[in-house]
Amino acid sequence: MIGRLAIRTGILVASLVVASIAVFLIMAVLPGDPATVKLGVNANPAQVQELRHQFGTDRPLVAQYLSWVGGLMHGSFGTSYLTNAAVGPQIAAKIQVTLWLVVLALVVAVVVAVPMGVLAAVRSRRADGAALAGVSQLGMAVPSFILAILLIDLFAVRLHWVPSGGWVPPTAGPGPFLKQVALPVLSLGLIQAALLSRYVRSATLDVLREDHIRTARAKGLSPGRAFLRHGLRNAAIPVVTVLGLQLAALLIDAIVIEKVFVIPGLGSLLLTSVSNRDLLLVQGIVMVLVGAVLVINYVVDLAYVAIDPRLRRSA
Repeated sequence: MIGRLAIRTGILVASLVVASIAVFLIMAVLPGDPATVKLGVNANPAQVQELRHQFGTDRPLVAQYLSWVGGLMHGSFGTSYLTNAAVGPQIAAKIQVTLWLVVLALVVAVVVAVPMGVLAAVRSRRADGAALAGVSQLGMAVPSFILAILLIDLFAVRLHWVPSGGWVPPTAGPGPFLKQVALPVLSLGLIQAALLSRYVRSATLDVLREDHIRTARAKGLSPGRAFLRHGLRNAAIPVVTVLGLQLAALLIDAIVIEKVFVIPGLGSLLLTSVSNRDLLLVQGIVMVLVGAVLVINYVVDLAYVAIDPRLRRSA
């Protein structure tokens, strides 16, 4: 067990190092000199060179990378080239908004997908089971931003039940907060629920075909009771894999949804910094997103061991 944890932790650390090198090099080769962007095209070469020296962008790439990574290890993402504001606090302030959307959307996805997928599998030979499978198939074909536009048109424009955009922090109270985030959370969560329910259905069908489930049914249990008592744990293993992937996908989808609903989260900050060519801020945001995806995969690997006793015995 300890050996498996050490190996996975080593892989995580190595992946973070490789990711940091890739992110740094990609930002380094992108067009747009920060000094020229800040001073404008009419600045004289001496001013540009002086500002490059202040930024440290006139140093070799290796020195720049080591300086950036050294700052990351001490919790510093550097200072914005354009605003001279610290990058870390800007990311920390915005990622809270994005995490609220992602976590609530994941809750919606699980709450909708698990009963939907199990019911579709248990009743796969009946019309309602086939209908649920068809609904999930249809949901997978709809992009999240299209669903967002449809929800805005119905619930915000026609029915006036919820606002069409903007942001209210949780400190304003549960009612105003949930009313404000309802549409973006549903836009993200329902699409992921459609995908997740397909995996839940497939995993449930596989478990229902196993011998111990047949034995339980021979003793008089219904398919649903036999699955809940003897098959739920086995079916959870592939679903946990998909949940990890979906959490990573939600982080990326949230960037688009934040733009649609004018939400001041990490996605909005990323798009603004890209348009302003604030490369150090872009670099910090991308590194946070990549790091989050790697950590999610690490947690999913550990979750396998917690769920599957066969892996604990082999570890």
